[in-house]
Amino acid sequence: MPKHVKIRYDRWNEAWGGYQAFLEGLASRAGVKRICDIGGGANPALSLEFIREHKLSYVILDISAEELVKAPEGYEKVQADIASPHLDIPGGYDLVFSKMLAEHIRDARQFHKNVLSILAEGGIAFHFFPTLYAMPFILNRLMPERLSAILLRTFAPRDSYRFAKFPAYYKWCRGPTHTQIKRFEALGYEVEEYIGFFGHGYYMGIKPLDKLNSFIADILISHPVPSLTSYAYTILRKC
Repeated sequence: MPKHVKIRYDRWNEAWGGYQAFLEGLASRAGVKRICDIGGGANPALSLEFIREHKLSYVILDISAEELVKAPEGYEKVQADIASPHLDIPGGYDLVFSKMLAEHIRDARQFHKNVLSILAEGGIAFHFFPTLYAMPFILNRLMPERLSAILLRTFAPRDSYRFAKFPAYYKWCRGPTHTQIKRFEALGYEVEEYIGFFGHGYYMGIKPLDKLNSFIADILISHPVPSLTSYAYTILRKC
């Protein structure tokens, strides 16, 4: 594993519970003025209050006009496909980020290449995504979409208007493995930090399975196996 990459591990609930503070920390770094929220659609990650307080230029980019309409008024919105080989939008962003988007991209290489292209020199890309080979995501990948939607409503119900479900492919959605890091470096990124998270919340309604899930997660944090993470944060810098 490349020595310059900061790699660490934690529990799945820290990924979700700590996400907002982590993102706001990146958005508050010195020199960050222009931010692109990819796939923010109906749910932009940073509030208008935060954006105004920090004097940020903030754009929500989403492939779906329908999702962008759901976003509150006051945000700058751009409809575009971030994974298109013909992407043609203004760049120069200091921070480009996505949350629970990468798993829905068919062409991961083009996606990360396009993100790189719209970053300013020295800019940061931050992605939060589920990873293979966690069992819930293996099942989601293999099952017909209709069946996986039923299971999601059963084990992790949510507002389907604000948080619609989309097909997932999990391309380049892995923990901090050597292969994964090399993929990013080959595109021209410096991998600044890679955080893998173990366990998940899909068994919370089934106590014996939830306890077993937590027990296994604790073991993996002490003795990490990168390919067995459930979620990951990647922080990538444009060289």
